[in-house]
Amino acid sequence: MSDEMLDQKARASAWFRALRDEIVAAFEDVESTQVEGPLAGDEPGRFEVSETKRTSEDGSDAGGGLMSVMRGGRVFEKVGVNVSTVYGVLGEKAQAAMAARKGIPGMASDPRFWASGISLVAHMQNPHVPAVHMNTRMFWTPHAWWFGGGADLNPCLEYAEDTAHFHAELERHCARHGDEIYPRYKAWADEYFYIPHRKRARGVGGVFYDDHNAGDWEADFALTQDVGRAFLPAFLPLVEARRGTGWTDADRDAQLVHRGLYAEYNLVYDRGTKFGLETGHDPDAVLMSLPPLAKWI
Repeated sequence: MSDEMLDQKARASAWFRALRDEIVAAFEDVESTQVEGPLAGDEPGRFEVSETKRTSEDGSDAGGGLMSVMRGGRVFEKVGVNVSTVYGVLGEKAQAAMAARKGIPGMASDPRFWASGISLVAHMQNPHVPAVHMNTRMFWTPHAWWFGGGADLNPCLEYAEDTAHFHAELERHCARHGDEIYPRYKAWADEYFYIPHRKRARGVGGVFYDDHNAGDWEADFALTQDVGRAFLPAFLPLVEARRGTGWTDADRDAQLVHRGLYAEYNLVYDRGTKFGLETGHDPDAVLMSLPPLAKWI
């Protein structure tokens, strides 16, 4: 591996950690500033942080990360913001579960890999505040490297202006890298976050991309950074606009049913979940995306 790639991997890993720190601080500030309206009298939520560790089959170190989860807050019912940097070799099942680039030439004889990224899922107390997902990542093998990620909004009670704002921020940040990026990756999100057995999307979309390698690491990393930077300005104004709204039992019921869709998608279709479990990562970290409560009818 070249010194240049070693430096690039270190920079990517450091960026995902810095983004995690910024988001965690912003979400705890949201909790602290919920001083009137629903649940304002409760204690503000705080993240519980724990290290995750991964070992290879021979017991050697295979990386890990930080799992940060807040439960039972004033605004967030459950939110996880995880970062990890893992490495080792990919078994056959893990290769089959890869989110991109199946059948890479040379992988059979040299299945080493390295991956780093951030993954976030937020399930909200207030049914009027949308659930949200975001992740960005870098993947390396001796034979290829690429970036992936995205963000999508999952309201149970949709407000058209919220959907428009979320998409506008993603488009604004993606536009720095070409006018074709946002429409291409919006269409990919619409396809990726679709639930075939329900014949519907799990939410109102966003952007999604994988196997992104335009041949210029710096440009591709810059795009991935901007997808991450778009998240807080896309999501926090929606929280601010809706967190003071009262809700009914019917609203809560709609929220729990909608969460069932989220759980179904992540357990049945999500390739990141499958890859994390197949590569031996901490199952609690991999499955932190699941809602604390859900129901089916």
